[in-house]
Amino acid sequence: MTDLYEPDIEPVQLVATERPGKRLLRDFLKSKIAVGALAVLVLIILAAIFAPLIVPQNPYDLLQLNIMDGLMPPGTTAANGEYAYLLGSDDQGRDMLSAILYGLRISLTVGVASAFVAAMIGASLGLLAAYVGGRTENIIMRLVDLQLSFPSMLVALMILAFLGKGVGNVVLALIIVEWATYARTARGTALVESRREYIEAASCLGVPSYRIVFRHLLPNCLPPLVVIATVQIARAIALEATLSFLGLGVPVTEPSLGLLIANGYKYILSGQYWVSIYPGVALLVTIVAINLVGDHLRDIFNPKGHG
Repeated sequence: MTDLYEPDIEPVQLVATERPGKRLLRDFLKSKIAVGALAVLVLIILAAIFAPLIVPQNPYDLLQLNIMDGLMPPGTTAANGEYAYLLGSDDQGRDMLSAILYGLRISLTVGVASAFVAAMIGASLGLLAAYVGGRTENIIMRLVDLQLSFPSMLVALMILAFLGKGVGNVVLALIIVEWATYARTARGTALVESRREYIEAASCLGVPSYRIVFRHLLPNCLPPLVVIATVQIARAIALEATLSFLGLGVPVTEPSLGLLIANGYKYILSGQYWVSIYPGVALLVTIVAINLVGDHLRDIFNPKGHG
């Protein structure tokens, strides 16, 4: 019986393709600075969310305030002896630690809400401009150019001067000044993707336009939009604090880091530094942490542009 011929071929080893999410996590963990910034940011977010369970008082509940505890230095025990003002108190007897954590809730809410809605509007208009083209693209991009030609602070001041104070009005003003950045980025990325073969093939096969836009173009536009969103969140937090500091942001009945800094500004030269300095430090740490995370995400998504 003739032996069967067995060809001398080495078995093919199948290499598992690494998932994008796993690769992103691995690349992100390479930077100790980014990981540390993310840890600080997560701690700030958790402290803001669970502020009512952490802090000794609601700083904007008048029944919990004692005017006799006004301008207490850090570490001073309250008049009722129930807790200590770890970061001192302001002129109304508000615990500064409590006021800062409650203020962070407003700052983070304004930043995330305005960035999310602005990204939805801007990305949709940018994708529409890139895919449809023609007169629609010209109209959208002229609006983008018009929006970006004005300083963001000036536009926000004009809107709030017309609408008045309020968290909702601040969010609306920031959406109006932020959407154009997302639109321009989405359009630029979508124009590059729309010239690729798989988009042309999908069009030739009769795939509906909305499926091409949302299932092919949009996913490829997400990385730069995510990076911009992190930057815009930090920018929105800074703008809200500036507007509140100028008296055009949130009303005095709402917690805000900008209002805390403004209220304590007059006490810096008289020695009560904690009323203004500690909210400023909290604002600075939050913005820096968000920007560090965003910078590292930019380096991951666009390694050729690094350095």
